[in-house]
Amino acid sequence: MRYVGIHTQQWSNNLKSLLLLVLFPCILLGVIYLFLVIVNSLGYSDPTYGPVERVQWDYVNYEMMSILPWVLIIVGIWFLISYFANTSMIRRATGARPLERRENPRVYNIVENLTMTCGMDMPKINVIDDPQLNAFASGIDKGSYTVTVTTGLCDLLDDDELAGVIGHELTHIRNRDTRLLIISIIFVGIMGTVMSLAVRFMWNTLFYGGGGRRTNTRNGREGGNGVAVIVIMLVAVVLASIGYFFTLLTRFAISRKREYMADAGGAELCGDPLALASALRKISGDPALGRVARQDVAQLFIIHPKQVVNGISGLMNSLFSTHPSTESRIRYLEQF
Repeated sequence: MRYVGIHTQQWSNNLKSLLLLVLFPCILLGVIYLFLVIVNSLGYSDPTYGPVERVQWDYVNYEMMSILPWVLIIVGIWFLISYFANTSMIRRATGARPLERRENPRVYNIVENLTMTCGMDMPKINVIDDPQLNAFASGIDKGSYTVTVTTGLCDLLDDDELAGVIGHELTHIRNRDTRLLIISIIFVGIMGTVMSLAVRFMWNTLFYGGGGRRTNTRNGREGGNGVAVIVIMLVAVVLASIGYFFTLLTRFAISRKREYMADAGGAELCGDPLALASALRKISGDPALGRVARQDVAQLFIIHPKQVVNGISGLMNSLFSTHPSTESRIRYLEQF
């Protein structure tokens, strides 16, 4: 793999974060605009702009301009709340808690030594009371940067292996990978919520009725029981699904190379690439965290739990994973 310096990686991640901030609202607004066009072409809009057969662009543009400020305001508020509440959000999703120095001075000493080695500020340290093995870094700035480990990881790994894992997570923080991941998690969560609301509304419409009879004033005909609502909601679900798919694609802006770079940084910090390789081998044997149901949060982990599934399911997960395979990462470390 071609060497990339830390400042180059930081610049790249800052640029990708900015692109995601611009790209996501564009995707969302594009889906909304396409929805208005399709609904208008079906004849379920304002009756004053012309025949049913044509898309009434003046009306569509008027509706879009009316909706635009509200969409931007709602998404902006949602993003800001999630952005600044990401620490508590991740703690709730993973069941993590602060680790006190007196509770585990071994972990604190390892983190302090590594941060002194690379000249970075001491992050917060959290622990998850779970016998399974995993670790991750999170946070968007110096006040929220956090390294989280499981009790199982601390119990099973020796000092050199644990130093390699913590060095890997500190490198994610130094490279600002965590900020990029948090932005991705927030945006995918917003679009996922929009899609789920559309699906739920359509489900209720189909099975509990879409209201009484309505009149289509554009052509003077009466519609059936909620037919117009069902058609519109079907369109909404399809478009929301498309939008959600494109937000998932933004995860691929988070290159798998970041894990190789974090492995290299962790190996450099701990001074023993084979120790990190040994740690990855042990973690891959039991990486799942039973209490973590959110896959967007699971992408923070040093090894994604679903990545170790075998067979067709494992193949599909590897194709769409934000992590390279553990075997390739181990081979990379053994080449140092």
